[in-house]
Amino acid sequence: MPAITPTLYTDIQRQVQAALVEDIGSGDITAALIPDTRSAHAQVITREYAIISGRAWVDEVFQQLNPEVKINWYVADGDEVEANQVLFTLEGHARTLLTGERCALNFLQTLSATATRCRHYANLVAGTSVRLLDTRKTLPGLRSAQKYAVLCGGCYNHRMGLYDAFLIKENHIAACGGIHAAIEQARHLAPSAPVEIEVEDLSELEQALQAEADIIMLDDFTLEMMRHAVTLNAGRAKLEASGGVTEATLRAIAETGVDYISIGSLTKHVKAIDLSMRITSV
Repeated sequence: MPAITPTLYTDIQRQVQAALVEDIGSGDITAALIPDTRSAHAQVITREYAIISGRAWVDEVFQQLNPEVKINWYVADGDEVEANQVLFTLEGHARTLLTGERCALNFLQTLSATATRCRHYANLVAGTSVRLLDTRKTLPGLRSAQKYAVLCGGCYNHRMGLYDAFLIKENHIAACGGIHAAIEQARHLAPSAPVEIEVEDLSELEQALQAEADIIMLDDFTLEMMRHAVTLNAGRAKLEASGGVTEATLRAIAETGVDYISIGSLTKHVKAIDLSMRITSV
């Protein structure tokens, strides 16, 4: 499974802190009904099939609320689970368990939903050499979290944002004065950054190849055009198919020989996994 890097851990702390502030505000008045001295045990189960992602976010919720809460995990990120399976148990201050419940489950159900969708799509292209890529169509504030979940599901990350790679699209090309000029300027501006450019037909593909782009995005190409593009390319650049990708078309696109397929719905069209926490004893 993907590593929790120092940069990602910093993001996790920030994301969890923001979620707790949003939810708790000036204090959890309902949890205050419970005697402050009371301890409790709880378990979290899934009501449906899922690929798990988000353990570190759950741990961080309770770390920030009360480090003395004990969490015992029975699954790892990337694991496949079935309905009614126990994912983890909690033991500690009863008020803390109830105050942290919703934030913890929000992270786990959203990231597991992303991982589950990605695993489904990855299974559809099993046996091909294509890599399925996410996009920047993520939930605001949860970019790094969802991109981590994509990896848990067996797909791959595109650029993290606007800062780590070039993706030159139609309007960039027009403003720069053409494909060659745009790529030349990108090489000058950031020589070490990958340069990807979007093309809309085979003529533009030829121009992008002559300008030595690293990656060429084939925007809304037909299957026949993709196969022709793979032949013309002959391994000179990486080819990425994008636009109009559905479950029905995914396998056929993968079999054209393109290197990547980018799919916004991996992170955009997710349905939260149904999770439930129950107090088992006090």
